[in-house]
Amino acid sequence: MTISKECHRTHIEISVDKTEFSMYNITMINRIIELSTVRHFLRSNPVVGLIGARQVGKTTIARMIASKWRGKVTYFDVENPEDLSRLTDPMLVLKSLTGLVVIDEIQRLPHVFNVLRVLADRPLNKTKFLVLGSASPELLRQGSESLAGRITYFEIGGLRINDISFKNIERLWLRGGLPKSYLARTPKESFQWRQSFISTFLERDIPQLGININSVTLRRFWTMLAHYHGQVWNSSEFARSFGVADTTVRGYLDRLTAALVVRQLLPWHENISKRQVKMPKIYISDSGILHALLNLRAMPDIETHPKIGASWEGFLLDQIIRHLRADKNECYFWATHAGAELDLLVVRGRKRLGFEFKRTTAPKITPSIISAKKDLKLDELTVVFYGNTSFFLAEGVRAVGSENIIKDIKPLA
Repeated sequence: MTISKECHRTHIEISVDKTEFSMYNITMINRIIELSTVRHFLRSNPVVGLIGARQVGKTTIARMIASKWRGKVTYFDVENPEDLSRLTDPMLVLKSLTGLVVIDEIQRLPHVFNVLRVLADRPLNKTKFLVLGSASPELLRQGSESLAGRITYFEIGGLRINDISFKNIERLWLRGGLPKSYLARTPKESFQWRQSFISTFLERDIPQLGININSVTLRRFWTMLAHYHGQVWNSSEFARSFGVADTTVRGYLDRLTAALVVRQLLPWHENISKRQVKMPKIYISDSGILHALLNLRAMPDIETHPKIGASWEGFLLDQIIRHLRADKNECYFWATHAGAELDLLVVRGRKRLGFEFKRTTAPKITPSIISAKKDLKLDELTVVFYGNTSFFLAEGVRAVGSENIIKDIKPLA
């Protein structure tokens, strides 16, 4: 990076040599959907927030966008002491910049959001701000309040099935979507990287997000969640295990959810006579991290583990939600106390789509599928199974092989 700085009392100019970013177009997987979505948001919004868990690829995407940006680019990495020092007075530094300004790990400088609000409201504003954060908008609440109506958030996950060859789906499932884990040279290196990620996340990253929970306690809690992956949350059971109040363990859950490493899938309530489940389902967001928490190092370990079905379900559920481009507020599960259930219900307007995920090569109609189709008035129910074919099981019920997701399931309009 080349930096030219002209220092006056009210003006500092920092320019970036964009050739430094060009390597990201060559050495990394080209994540077309993420890149096109961020570019679209930048065209229509003064500030775009790119959020996602640690090591999910936010910085790489930002640098790839910077390498193709037509105009000046300024890049701040808040974890770099020099850049952190420059942003001590953010108004002084940012107000004279034009073009694209990228601020990485902005959750460490929440006061910058107030400055961005002022800069975004300038008449004839010629600056676009791309801010990167490792937390949910709820955790970045100050940013959401300061920039209401001026910022669009885009949450990215790990690698998609779209990003890889279909023959590598099981590798993606085993290693997860964090790029450094997926691209590791050997399964052993991938597993060791994920173990290191877990330790670093708990000991360094969590405190930086303002979450003051002992790392040993949180690791134990996270590991217990891995054993409950794909199950309905039971705060009383967790509270008894930790010897604390229900509200305390619920706080642990909410904080890991806000850090984007845990997914809470909310229950759907239909106006029917059946008693329905009212607590969320819990998933570890990344399948590779789930396997590391469960100490499952290779595919044979997974294939003999009782959580194989839940792991496969969580992996495909994440892939389907992101492929549909559904917002988290459009995604639910449904279950009754009598045993009927649906793994994923996506509701957009009047459209209702249901999904079941089966680790089988021979899907079939079940009483639960019939009940969900009828009670939820689904437009279509799709059973995603382990295979490479697609066919109808019944009217309005379709089976789609995991290798055919991209081809046979259309994103929501």
